Amino acid sequence: MAHISQTPVPPTSGVVGGSTSSDPAATVHVPVRPATPAPASGTSAAFGSSAAFGAPATGTAAGARGAAKLPTSCDFTVFGGTGDLAMRKLLPALYSRDLEGHLPADTRIIGVSRSELDDDGYRAEVRAALHRFVEPERLDETVVERLLGRLHHLCLDAHDPEGWHLLHALLKDRPHEEETIRVFYLAVAPVIFGPTCNRLADLGLADERARVVMEKPIGHDLESSREVNDAVGDVFDEKQIFRIDHYLGKESVQNLLVTRFANTFLEPLWSSRWVDHVQITAAETVGVGTRGGYYDHAGAMRDMLQNHLLQLLCLVAMEPPTFVGRENVRDEKLKVLQALRPLTPADVDRLTVRGQYGAGLVDGAPAAGYNEDLGEHVPEGGSRTETFVALRAEVQNWRWAGVPFYLRTGKRMSTRYSEIVVVFKQPPHEMFPHATGPVVGNRLHIRVQPDEGMQLLVTAKEPGPGGIRLRPVSLDLSYATTFAERSPDAYERLLMDVVRGDPTLFMRRDEVEAAWTWVAPILETWAASHEAPKRYPAGTSGPYASAALLERDGRSWQEPDQ
Repeated sequence: MAHISQTPVPPTSGVVGGSTSSDPAATVHVPVRPATPAPASGTSAAFGSSAAFGAPATGTAAGARGAAKLPTSCDFTVFGGTGDLAMRKLLPALYSRDLEGHLPADTRIIGVSRSELDDDGYRAEVRAALHRFVEPERLDETVVERLLGRLHHLCLDAHDPEGWHLLHALLKDRPHEEETIRVFYLAVAPVIFGPTCNRLADLGLADERARVVMEKPIGHDLESSREVNDAVGDVFDEKQIFRIDHYLGKESVQNLLVTRFANTFLEPLWSSRWVDHVQITAAETVGVGTRGGYYDHAGAMRDMLQNHLLQLLCLVAMEPPTFVGRENVRDEKLKVLQALRPLTPADVDRLTVRGQYGAGLVDGAPAAGYNEDLGEHVPEGGSRTETFVALRAEVQNWRWAGVPFYLRTGKRMSTRYSEIVVVFKQPPHEMFPHATGPVVGNRLHIRVQPDEGMQLLVTAKEPGPGGIRLRPVSLDLSYATTFAERSPDAYERLLMDVVRGDPTLFMRRDEVEAAWTWVAPILETWAASHEAPKRYPAGTSGPYASAALLERDGRSWQEPDQ
């Protein structure tokens, strides 16, 4: 059954903002302030601040290269509009952009699902979600009502043609329809991507003003990924397809590009001559929760490493593009993926570790093991799906030859954090033979979450007479304390980039397939192995074999408390 009603959208009100704060545990605080007045929307400070890459200020060099602008009207259709992703991330993100006055004035949001809801019922559910998932200090009832006024709901099934004409009528029956950008967000299972896009094509809605957003997982392996991409690609051109990875929308990840390419001091050091190794960690304290059915068919490799961690590796290792925007960044990321050294079955046995959490303690509370968490989804004899992966990768090019990249991700770990650590080599000569204290290689920590920011670890002399006492100290950049502006959620930035038509922070098809090509031999070797994933207690840093992976190379994982 399908439902339609038209509700006028109230005029945009003023901006209501919020801020966050943190207490960074730094030895030395180095506040970073713009040398000029605070940047306007769409510009960036000289260091440490990254505006939306596709929207530089008018008149800049990047702007001259064709930066996209927000349209005046937009229809945002979310397939899976009552699902967890829509309620927890997408609709709160659109609310925040509306709060800041960044949504196009004439924006409508259409939720599509199989739920028998009319517009009022959908608005009630969204209202409850906003009060649950938006920070209380950012809730403005005027803006809540304005967002709810933008909402509609349709009950549709991708496999049933009934009711789809109502979506056509809703999207076509609006002022300035010929100028309206249409965004179709596929927050549904990949098997529904193709049928949904075919329905849109049959209705004549997949024209040049349409954009489609694909959520991961994009396939289960290389072959299924190609099938999904083919199904969507039969309807939409590649330039209309936005494959989202929310890690790329995080402020610290974008700031990595600004730090590398807007500052000159790092570039001469950013190579195998001075970098000893790189660590990339994405650790979670939660278990599989309600995602057990999906997760047991995916595992940590497909759920996290094949997409999120490899994308972070690309941003660390990529060559400088001619400018940051559109295809340039994606071209350089593809080169990194293509330069990853393929792993043979013997390499997989030696250079990868897979684990599965058992019962333990997380934050002082008892936590069940993975098979217990699966509940009704646990297969007979127990699951062999990995909840933890650690591996050693190499980028075979001139810049990075011989530098190991250690990647690690897992569930039910001791601490929730995502971080990139660039570990520089030791000084080549001991200049202070009579000094006390350690001489360690410099480290650049790029904290993705939580408490986004950067730390540069350097060696300093402790004050006082009677000889030289060396001590590692950190120069800290915390976004929460350095910048007054609130850091937007990753989805907030990425959704606005879709509306603008800026693909810089999205994965291109050849990137996705290159990533699957590299992980395929690992997955195949694991599938053929009779060895089960190594167990590790919940609330720890993973199986011992993960630590041994680095210890064999004379290195160790950098943990958050180090």
